[in-house]
Amino acid sequence: MKIKDKIGWKTAASLVIANMVGTGVFTSLGFQVAESQNTWSIILLWSIGGVMALIGAFIYAELGTHFKKSGGDYIFLSRTIHPLAGYLYAWISLTVGFSAPIAIAAMAMVQYWEPLIGYKNSLTLGVSSILLMSMVHSISVSQSGFAQNILTTIKLLFILSLIIIGTAYASALAVSSYDFGSSWTREIISPGFAVSMIFVFYAYTGWNSAAYIVEEIEKPRKNLPKALISATFLVMVLYIFIQLVMLKHASIEQLSGKVQVATLAFGNLFGNQGVFWVSLFIGIQLIATISGYTWVGPRITNAMAKEFRFWRPLAITNQSGVPVRAIWFNTGISLILMFSGSFEAVLLYAGFVLQLMGTLTISASLALKKAEGFRSPFKPWLQIIYIIFSIWIMVFMLYDRPMESLFGLGIIFIGFIVFLFDKKITE
Repeated sequence: MKIKDKIGWKTAASLVIANMVGTGVFTSLGFQVAESQNTWSIILLWSIGGVMALIGAFIYAELGTHFKKSGGDYIFLSRTIHPLAGYLYAWISLTVGFSAPIAIAAMAMVQYWEPLIGYKNSLTLGVSSILLMSMVHSISVSQSGFAQNILTTIKLLFILSLIIIGTAYASALAVSSYDFGSSWTREIISPGFAVSMIFVFYAYTGWNSAAYIVEEIEKPRKNLPKALISATFLVMVLYIFIQLVMLKHASIEQLSGKVQVATLAFGNLFGNQGVFWVSLFIGIQLIATISGYTWVGPRITNAMAKEFRFWRPLAITNQSGVPVRAIWFNTGISLILMFSGSFEAVLLYAGFVLQLMGTLTISASLALKKAEGFRSPFKPWLQIIYIIFSIWIMVFMLYDRPMESLFGLGIIFIGFIVFLFDKKITE
């Protein structure tokens, strides 16, 4: 790939931001306050998630600059543990890992746009958004970068506006959910707090996005760490502030169990006219999320397709090196998922399997004794902290939501069966 076809660190960072800031930040709070009502508990949830994402960003920067190949976890796991581990990650990415976030973003967009356009047409718009982003990313890397930069800029300006306005103004209704009492000490040791972390971890999903397209980044040894770390830190700050703003303008009763928490909160502040604009721009920024995952996910599928016979047809790229077949295959899976389950169920089982495989990748980084590139600080302590905390989350998830967790494990098992019948390309 020529230098002119590659992207700089700012575009790589915009991809990370677009993949991170999407469904989770505008939908998770409703599920979290059903278990944890104390404001300190909410701040801790999003702060812990942000710190874990930052640890992951450091470690993936090391892995990405060491292997210098697009494909992310597939490459990392295949080269450090076993081809089976990489294969399972690619399988998960294909079935739920990246296809599910696209479907979830489209489902959330539908729910936010329903009051604007009517229920009958909203699903069509969700499908159309997925198809449009697939077409945009089927042309060239420069085209993908241009579109992603525009969408991410809109996303950031929108979120910053919400934070500034929401902080500066008070709602006409006295409905604040702020509670800075001591109940957080009980809430943080409950199973509900641990399950809420799954929503947070899902909301932070995407901090590793730039590591999946290393070959498309100019000077990756310098630009990959800069993109991953700066973008992840910025998103952590934005996440904490936007949750506080939504808590300020809505009651626990209004928020609990709801998906459209942003509309509820800012509706109290802006009124019906405000709801229209907030819902409209949330839908637009979710298109940026769909775009980011459409760009990244197929690179993992393409990396696997180059090495295994069953997926070989998906290894084909166009003249610009874009894995067009993989893009449209992932798009097909996303559309199926969009019509196959509830929002919360899809989010939970996708979040569980991504957490499991991401933890395996963090563990795999310990196998790099002499990293050729960026070195993550405080090794191996950051890896150990991440692994212990992640296992704690998954154990509580299995305990509190066994059906979704077992469904996720079932997806991994099916991938194992497919691997047994597949053959690695030896040439």
